[in-house]
Amino acid sequence: MFYYVSKIAWFFATPSNLLISLILLGLILALFKRFRHHGIGLSLIFTLATVALGLLPIASYILLPLEERFPPFRDDGKPVDGIILLGGSVEAADSASRGMIVANESAERVLDTIQLAHRYPGARILISGGGGTVFGDGTAEAPIIAAYFKSIGIDPARMIIEDRSRTTYENAAYSIELAKPREGERWLLVTSAWHMPRAIGVFEKVGFSVVAYPVDFRTSGGSGINRPFAFISEGLRRLDIATKEWAGLIAYYFAGRTVGLLPYPGGSGIGDRANR
Repeated sequence: MFYYVSKIAWFFATPSNLLISLILLGLILALFKRFRHHGIGLSLIFTLATVALGLLPIASYILLPLEERFPPFRDDGKPVDGIILLGGSVEAADSASRGMIVANESAERVLDTIQLAHRYPGARILISGGGGTVFGDGTAEAPIIAAYFKSIGIDPARMIIEDRSRTTYENAAYSIELAKPREGERWLLVTSAWHMPRAIGVFEKVGFSVVAYPVDFRTSGGSGINRPFAFISEGLRRLDIATKEWAGLIAYYFAGRTVGLLPYPGGSGIGDRANR
């Protein structure tokens, strides 16, 4: 139920959808003489808001704290026993239809996992990603990625395929069931930098200790963070990602699915639930 409620609620709350809906509402109201002035005003306000949010670096400011929560991984020479790749980087239905892997803007998750697979040839590779949708079961992502890895020479015997998960929490819950990590093992968790705080929080919650390997950074950091967007659609896309991730962190916190509101390296984070 949590899954379906969250997906439906977010469809209407997504900033880009919400802004367009409010503009359309204003235009509809403007058709009626009684509400004409209010409708025009509403449409004008949210049209300007859409332009401002799409061009100004507001979305980058919202996303930056998430991306900088966990620093890039630095190889310290310690052995790595496993690598966990979270889904979200491959369009599973399109890949199945085309007969080849179709990656999206989070392709770095797959690319960096390939690099890690070669750097740590003895590490197991757990690929976590199901195919559930609001309207039913979809094409699972994990088997498609596994098939691609096999095609480029990665030994299938190293792979663990988790193809049931639909959410970040399910990624963690099903992964620990399959991996059965032993005490002292070191597992790297590969996902987008902006998604890492929530991912670490739920993996720690289910008792799977992992090391963050953030990829797919969307912000540049430094003075580049103030750079405006060239296209409105680009800024709105980043705003959608940022607000969805913050909403996910808050929802998981109040649902008791994470160790803290904003987990950080070596601790639970703001709103620590560890002692609650």
